[in-house]
Amino acid sequence: MLAVRKRSCITLILSGLVVFPLACEPQRQGRNTDTNRTPITFGFIGDLSGPTFNFGESAKNGVLMAADEINQSGGINGRRIDIIFEDDQGGPEKSAILAGKLIDQDKVVALVVAGASGNSLAAGPKAQSARIPMISPSSTNPAVTQVGDYIFRACFIDAFQGGVMAKFAADTLKARKAAILLDFNSPYSRGLTDYFELGFTKLGGQVVNKQSYMQGDADYKGQLSAIKAAEPDVLYIPGYYGDVAIIARQARQLGLTQPLLGGDGWDAPELWELGGDALNGSFISNHYSVEDPSPAIQRFVHDYKLLYGNLTPDAHAALAYDAMRFLAAAIERGGTTEGPKLRDALAQTKGFAGITGTITIDSDRNAVKPSVVLKLEDGKYIYQETIQPEAVTDAAVPFSSPSPVTRKRARR
Repeated sequence: MLAVRKRSCITLILSGLVVFPLACEPQRQGRNTDTNRTPITFGFIGDLSGPTFNFGESAKNGVLMAADEINQSGGINGRRIDIIFEDDQGGPEKSAILAGKLIDQDKVVALVVAGASGNSLAAGPKAQSARIPMISPSSTNPAVTQVGDYIFRACFIDAFQGGVMAKFAADTLKARKAAILLDFNSPYSRGLTDYFELGFTKLGGQVVNKQSYMQGDADYKGQLSAIKAAEPDVLYIPGYYGDVAIIARQARQLGLTQPLLGGDGWDAPELWELGGDALNGSFISNHYSVEDPSPAIQRFVHDYKLLYGNLTPDAHAALAYDAMRFLAAAIERGGTTEGPKLRDALAQTKGFAGITGTITIDSDRNAVKPSVVLKLEDGKYIYQETIQPEAVTDAAVPFSSPSPVTRKRARR
C-alpha cells in the first residue's frame, strides 16, 4: 500500500515482496555504519498538469515504483525513501521556484527533475549553487549538465539522438532529401534539429526545407505546404506529442505521404489518441522498447502494468525508474547523503544496468547508452533496430532479478 504524507510526500512501505536488486554493481564499499535510520528525502519536479503532463505522470510512476522496491528491500543502508512531488505545470520559471523550495525548505538530499530540457535548465542553477545533486531522467539537451558539476542525467543526449535518426534516415530508409519542422522556442527541438541536420549532411543527405512553429499552434498548413513543394524523402519533426499529432494529421490531409521522423518527445499514449492513423509509417528514436524480450525488461513492464492499471510504461517511466535506482545505488555505495560525496559517487557510476540500457556516466555527467528506433503502426511502437554510441560496442545487458513480483495496484 502507498501511504501519502502531507505536501505530496510519499512514504512507500510495502513489505514481504521479492524485488529487483538495487544495482548490478558488485561493490558494497562505503556502506553507512552509523545508526541513522531517519528517512532519506528526495524532491521530484515534473509537469503533472500542463502541456506535457503525460511525461510528468509517467516519470512520477517510475520514481514511485523504484522507491517502492527499494523500501521493500530494506531501504538505502537501512533508511527508507521519502519523496516530495511538485508540479511545475510545464513552466521553466515554476520549475526554478520549486527547486529552491525543495532545497531550502524541505531539505531534500537530491532532486529528480523530469520532462522538458527547458525546465531542467531552469532548475539546475538552484541545485548547483546549493551543491545538491540533480538528476534529469529524460532531458536530452546537452546544455542541461553544462550548468554545473552537480547536474546529471539518466538519458542519452540530443547530439546522439539526432545523429541516430539521421543515420537511420540515410542508411536504412535510403533518404537523400529531408525537411525539418521544429518548435523554435524549445531547446529540445532546436538541439535535435541541429544534430539531425549535421549528421544527415555528413552522410550525404540534403536538408531541402526547414520550417518552424510554436508549441500550441493549431494550424501548420502553411509550413507543410512549403515542405511538400520541396519534395523531401522524409520529414523530421523533433517536437512533443501534442503538437506532433496535429502536424501528422494535417500533413496527411495535404498529401504528404513521406515517413515522418521524430524523437522521444513523441512517446505518450495521447499521441495516438490525437494523431490516429496519420502516424502510421512514422519512426522515432527512443530509450527502450517494451518488445525487448529481456527478462528484466519484461518483468518491469509486467510489474508496472500491475501497479498502474494495465498502463504500458513509456520511456519516461523507464528512465525515471532507472534514475531513482542509480541515485539510490550511489548513496549506498558512497555511504552518505552529503552533497559533495554523493556527487562524487554519482560521477563514478560505471556499468549500471538499467531498464533503458547500461548506464556509464561520462566526464560531462551524461549517460552513455544506446538508442532504439521504433516504427509507429496501428497504435504500437514496433522495434526496428538498436544503434550504439560510437564508444560503446557491447550490447546493453539489463540486470537479472528473481521471479516477477505480484503487486497491488497503486492509488493514482
